[in-house]
Amino acid sequence: MTIEVRRADSRFHTRIDWLDSWHSFSFGEHFDPANVGHGLLIVSNDDRVAPGGGFGTHGHRDMEIVTWVLDGELEHRDSTGTQGVIYPGLAQRMSAGSGIRHSEINHSQTEPVHFVQMWVVPDTAGIEPGYEQSDVSEQLANGGLVAVASGRGDEGAVRIHQRGAVMWVARMGAQEHVSLPDAAFVHLFVARGSVTLDGHDLTAGDAARLTDAGPLPVVADEVTEIIVWESDAAARR
Repeated sequence: MTIEVRRADSRFHTRIDWLDSWHSFSFGEHFDPANVGHGLLIVSNDDRVAPGGGFGTHGHRDMEIVTWVLDGELEHRDSTGTQGVIYPGLAQRMSAGSGIRHSEINHSQTEPVHFVQMWVVPDTAGIEPGYEQSDVSEQLANGGLVAVASGRGDEGAVRIHQRGAVMWVARMGAQEHVSLPDAAFVHLFVARGSVTLDGHDLTAGDAARLTDAGPLPVVADEVTEIIVWESDAAARR
């Protein structure tokens, strides 16, 4: 059993005129061979994009990409012909498969957008590219951990092509608690607010990487939103 705490300011950081991005794992020009993922999760980028800014058209292959908006709205377009606007509570999954091109632009000309984008390696390469979204706002309002993206068919979650991974989100008030999944690898990210985990105090931007730690309780110190990934194995690329 291990619990490794990663503080917000220890993350890799990219800052340009329209983007403020914090990377939990190696990404792009930021590379550390000892920090390339946890379980099946290999990218977790905490992005803030200025009004009107965004990522122009670019490509991906063989990756399951989940985008979760915290504040604002993000406009998505891709080479399958899909386009739409992602907002808080709407989970989006894009399967890159054999190859897809897409863009992600702040939908607003006046307000920033804040979102977390996460990549999981698929269990099957070369699938047909695809897109799915699901509004889980009602489930989140009911409390507890809500399955947002799942490879094992959890009701209401978008489907990822990775049977060994599930993404959960919880929105908690002060002193509310949830139990983390009992899995080989669990990644807990505090998107907003603050929590206590097994004696560790975590605030916004902090993360905990758990290995064979069991179903530990997470207690919110204030209004809080957490993102949790569970994996049954480590990524092999």
